Amino acid sequence: MDRGADEDQLRALIPTVIGILGRRGAGFAAAKDAVQDALVEAVRVWPDDPPRDLKAWLVTVAWRKFLDAARADTSRRRREVLVDDEPAPGPAEEVDDTLQLYFLCAHPSLSPTSAVALTLRAVGGLTTRQIAQAYLVPEATMAQRISRAKQTVSGVRFDQPGAVVTVLRVLYLIFNEGYSGDVDLATEAIRLTRQLAAETEHEEVAGLLALMLLHHARRPARVRPDGSLVPLAEQDRALWDTSLIAEGVDVLQAALDRDRLGEFQAQAAVAALHDDARTVDETDWVQIVEWYDELVRLTDSPVARLNRAVAVGEADGPRAGLAALAGLDPSLPRHAAVAAYLHERNGDLVTAAQLFAEAARSALNLPERDHLTRQAARLNAELRD
Repeated sequence: MDRGADEDQLRALIPTVIGILGRRGAGFAAAKDAVQDALVEAVRVWPDDPPRDLKAWLVTVAWRKFLDAARADTSRRRREVLVDDEPAPGPAEEVDDTLQLYFLCAHPSLSPTSAVALTLRAVGGLTTRQIAQAYLVPEATMAQRISRAKQTVSGVRFDQPGAVVTVLRVLYLIFNEGYSGDVDLATEAIRLTRQLAAETEHEEVAGLLALMLLHHARRPARVRPDGSLVPLAEQDRALWDTSLIAEGVDVLQAALDRDRLGEFQAQAAVAALHDDARTVDETDWVQIVEWYDELVRLTDSPVARLNRAVAVGEADGPRAGLAALAGLDPSLPRHAAVAAYLHERNGDLVTAAQLFAEAARSALNLPERDHLTRQAARLNAELRD
């Protein structure tokens, strides 16, 4: 069997197998550990002896791994008595617990960083080393974070309902981390969101999937060969992935047709309008402002208001954009960058240069800081000429 295909199939089965073990009596942490042990066994034996039913094999081996661990742990004698009768090998149950596992990993008792790490480990099937590399922290630190998260949710039952919106926020956090090390978290987030979309017809799951696809479509044009950022207005749109754009638009339209608008659908609609414009001059800024109005109505988010100010500046002129910006907290991330852009468009290069420099000092990452520093230097050079 093809190694890449095997790995993809294995990772896709992880939530289901953990759920099956959970229904048989294994706690979340024990079920996850048993499945991971079974995956190691699968990588070892499948190349020479692939099973006919991948899921049934994983369930059988994971259950045995769990029982071995339970028998070896004297503190779990009572649980061992309850679960010691091993079910006969055969086709695995068809009940899919993927959705419940998503809820568990995004439990409200977990911090956002812990929820992200646990989701990547338990649902995504990434190794602790891969997650640590993606987040640029030592493997031991990430192992502790995941261990604490498992302990936190160890007493939560699989049949307890969760909030879809919490799961979506965790997936959105993963997507926004982008690419680092040997793990492409943006691609991983899309894969997990596709998986979640297959488990539920929730319109906001579709909205988030559409948003991810529409943003990810621009990725090939977002960075120059030297690593510097390319602003949306300057991107080579011929590099955008039109197949991802078409899929994102289709997913979004299907969600909007349900007439239950949510914040991810509204954000995806903005992204779709950007992706639909063949040139920056053809961007429908009036519609984008209208969608930001919807987003502000839904969330009252300061970040949405900040982005709306940019759109207003494009639709109605920089002075209107500055007026929309006036009531927002200057300490908001990227507030200074937005103000700098609008002041430059309004002809106030001195203020714009100062604000670009200020924005660079508070930038969230190195590529963004370098971009803003170059903008400040460009304006200062113009002022000297």
